[in-house]
This record gives sequence, C-alpha cells and structure tokens, in this order.
Amino acid sequence: MVSIKKQGFAFITIVYWFLLVYIIAALVYWFIVLEKQNDDMRALRIDQLKQDAPDFTQRLEEIELQHHRKTIQYISEGATFLLLIIVGASFVYRAVRKQVLLSQQQQNFMMAVTHELKTPVAIAQLNLETLQRRKLEELQQQKLISCTLEEITRLDGLTNNILVASQLEMGTYRLNKQPFNFTELVNNAVNSFKQRLPGRVIELVAEDDVIINGEANLLQMLLNNLVDNAFKYSPKQLPVKVRLQKSQGTAILTVADDGPGIEEEEKKKVFEKFYRVGNEATRKAKGTGLGLYLCRKIVKDHSGSIVIHNNVPHGAIFTVTLKAL
Repeated sequence: MVSIKKQGFAFITIVYWFLLVYIIAALVYWFIVLEKQNDDMRALRIDQLKQDAPDFTQRLEEIELQHHRKTIQYISEGATFLLLIIVGASFVYRAVRKQVLLSQQQQNFMMAVTHELKTPVAIAQLNLETLQRRKLEELQQQKLISCTLEEITRLDGLTNNILVASQLEMGTYRLNKQPFNFTELVNNAVNSFKQRLPGRVIELVAEDDVIINGEANLLQMLLNNLVDNAFKYSPKQLPVKVRLQKSQGTAILTVADDGPGIEEEEKKKVFEKFYRVGNEATRKAKGTGLGLYLCRKIVKDHSGSIVIHNNVPHGAIFTVTLKAL
C-alpha cells in the first residue's frame, strides 16, 4: 500500500511539473507573439511616415519610444506573472508534499499504535486466563500479576501520551502550574521504573530540594518519556543515567543512555510529531513517534529548553532546562 501511494505521489509530481512547465512555456510564447506584434506595428508606422516631412525625426523618435515602452510593459508584466506562478506553484507543491508526508506518518502512527495497544492487551488477557484456568503456586501467581500490571501501566502511559498530545496540540489542555519539589518527583519516577523493570539498571544523581513552578503530571510524563526512550535504544545490560541539578537559577535534568546515538541531521527531527529515526536500530524498537514530540511541547509550555548531545563514547544525552525557584 505504501508503494502504491509513493507511485501515486510520483505520478502527481510528474503531472504537476509538466503543467507548470507548460504554463511557463505558454507565457514565454505569448511574450514572443506580443513582442513580434509590437515590432510589426513599429515597422508599419515607420513605413507610413514621409521622410521629407518637417516633423519626420520627431515622429520617428515617438514611434521608437512607444515601441520601447511596450517592450518594457510586456517584460514587466511577464516577469510579474512568472514570479507569481513560481511562488504560487512552490507553495502548492510544498503544501501537497507536506500533506502526503503527514498522511504517511499518520498511517505509520496508526499501525504502531495498533501494535502497541494490542501487545499489552494480549499479554494481560493471556496472564489472566492462565490465573483463571490453572492453580499456580504463589510465586508464579505474583510473577504473572506483576507482568500484567507492568503491561497495564505501559498501556496507560501510551493512552495518556495520545490524549495529552491531542489536547496540547488543540490548545484545550489547561496547565495548572504551582511550585513543587522537582527532586521528589524525579526520585519517585525513578523508583517506579526500578520496581516495574527490575531487569534494567537506572542510576540517579539528584540534588536535594530543587523547586520549580510547573505542572507535576506533565513533568512526570516528560521524565517517563525520556527514560522510556533511553531504555528502548540502549543495551539492557548498560545503565540509563538520570541527573538533576540546580545551577544559576535553573533546574537541569539530563537523561543519558549508551545506545546507538542520534545523527546530527536527526536531532531536530526527532521532536517532530510521528517522526522516528530511520536507522535499523529504531525500526526494531517499539514506539509511536509521540514521546519526544510531547517532551518538546511540555518543555515549551514551561518556558524551558530541551537539547540533545552526544554521549561519549556512544549514545545520547537529553538535557532539559527549566526555571528554578
């Protein structure tokens, strides 16, 4: 289906450029016709002059001046129309191309969301059916229950991302900013990750009592998305490092991983809606392309900044800077 859409877009592009070239060629043709007509009119008027007339020179100059003015008029009008055609065609092409790319991204997003929703639901259903049909030992029951809760938490995070992204984009989300202890939020979020993912290593270094003015729910979603993103692309045996510090009136939150890293040309694109890095490591990882988009929106709504740096020797470091109290 994607191939058919690409072929359709290629056909539309060919037709579009053919029509544009045809319009420009027609404009040039009419300029040539009008200029030839202008030359013929000048020659006809000169032939009608009597060379022995006392005002011959003056009338000849008037004919040449009128011919010159007509030429300037045709050139200026043609250039204006040509400029308008090129500018208009450029805007139309960019708008159509953007719409086609957005449509493809939305289709990819829907496929990813369908997979992301189906997986935890299927796992939870299987675990519950196992608990219902079999008499398991206490340890096995707790293991299945923990796995089910983990998938439900993952499902809840995904639905929250979709809902909040829609509300932020439409401007219907009302921020409820108030001063709170950002250090406590980061500590609680990291502890939650340690409980849900005991097989992963997450290291935290947080300065005490970093107070900021913001909405705790959104900033927790910001941290969750950054840590989730780090876990997706870094090896399971290597740690994800979270650091919170206060410096010169700002709260600086960093999340570092040892994954494949992000190319320079991709560092701005990863914050776009539905965008996912096009390397093989990313294609194998789960995701919808909303996490980092949400991070940028949340940081922007809190008048902060988010940037990506290279981790040494490999990986990425996401740095969020917010105003501290």
